This record gives sequence, C-alpha cells and structure tokens, in this order.
Amino acid sequence: MARLQDKVIIITGAAQGMGATHARLCIEAGAKVVLTDINAEKGQALATELGSNALFIKHDVTSEEGWAQVVATTEAQFGAVNVLVNNAGITMAKSILNTTLEDYRRIIEINQVSVFLGMKAVIPSMQNSQQGSIINISSINGLVGGAIGYTDSKFAVRGMTKAAALACAPYGIRVNSVHPGVIATPMVMQDDTRAAVEAFAKSIPLKRVAQPEEVSNLVIYLASDESSYSTGAEFIVDGGLTAQ
Repeated sequence: MARLQDKVIIITGAAQGMGATHARLCIEAGAKVVLTDINAEKGQALATELGSNALFIKHDVTSEEGWAQVVATTEAQFGAVNVLVNNAGITMAKSILNTTLEDYRRIIEINQVSVFLGMKAVIPSMQNSQQGSIINISSINGLVGGAIGYTDSKFAVRGMTKAAALACAPYGIRVNSVHPGVIATPMVMQDDTRAAVEAFAKSIPLKRVAQPEEVSNLVIYLASDESSYSTGAEFIVDGGLTAQ
C-alpha cells in the first residue's frame, strides 16, 4: 500500500514552489490532495495535471470564512481531513527602520495568523476520526535570527505548533513544524539572486542548497502513520546550517 493511501490532505500555497512539490509527491504516495493558493491560474493548472485525486481552491489564507469554505469543500469532495500542510507564506528582507506597520501586519497575517486559522478550521474534521497530522512549515529563521517580521512570524509558527500539539494530543491529532534552510525554488534561484545563493551554499556544511523534494519527503513522513509518535517537534532540513 502507498504511504499516504487515501489520506485527505490540504496544502496551502500549493500553486508553485515547495507547495507544488509537496502536492505532487503526496499524490504519488496515494493521497487525495486539495491545493489552495491565491494564484488560481497556476493552481488550477497543477491540479489538472495531477488528476482526479487533486482539487484546487482559490484561497486567501488570512480569511476565516475562506478556511471554512476550504474545509467544507474538502469534506464534500473527498471526506474528512486527515492532514493539513500550512505551507503558504511570504518573505520580506527589509530592515526594521524601513519596515512599515502595513508591511509588518501583512507578513504576520500571512505567515502566522493563517497558521492559527488553518489549525482551528481543520481540527473538528480530524476530531471525528480521532486522528490527524498538522504540518506547519516554518523556517530556520524560526530557530535563529533573520529579517524582522519574517523571523518573528516563523518563531511564532514554532511556538503555535507546540501549543497546538499539547491541546490536540487527546484527540490523536499530531502537530509538528518543519524548518527548511535554503531551498532551490524558483523564488530563491532567480537570475539576480542565483550567484549569491550559490556563494552562500559554500558555508553550509553539506556544501549545497536543498531540492524541494528533500523537504517534501519529510512532509510525507509526517503526514504518514510512520510518524505516529512524533508531535510538538521541530524537524530541520538545512544541511547542517543551524548546527554550526
């Protein structure tokens, strides 16, 4: 049997980048996947490519009403939610002096508040079957310092994960966070940043950046029953960067 056979999974920010890779590999592992994103064109194209076990929903992750619709549509199409991958997020590299209140609130809403809303929305669906796995994608900047706003939100995801894990344990629902380092996504490996990223890679103990699949393989493990005793934990995928 496939590792995720018939598991119903919601993945946010799934139209491109790591989210798209998560979706593709989860489908290959036997899951039924709901892809959500604000980019309807790319999201729908990917869902069509992935076939009948994939469904795309245009989704603003900062909207509580939007989350309710996503869960209701998922249950109607595939059944109770087994796994949530809170993957949607944005980056920001401004200094604290150049960050406006509007900038700050936007990154907190997308990177942090959306994770709270997602967990709150799916837990009742998971409670019915007394099992589930919530996977919150944080960052190594949820462990060590980085840009203002982005670091704050990723530390918050780490903390929310632990709080939710304790609250959800009586229902058999596991909650873990994933902390990627430098990943070779289109956003990271743009023409104007590629040289800088490749130069930085020399400081990583494994001497390279990660491929998206290397994060997705960990997501699949946490989504599967193989990780049945892991909850409230941090899983780091950074080539040893934070071990230095």
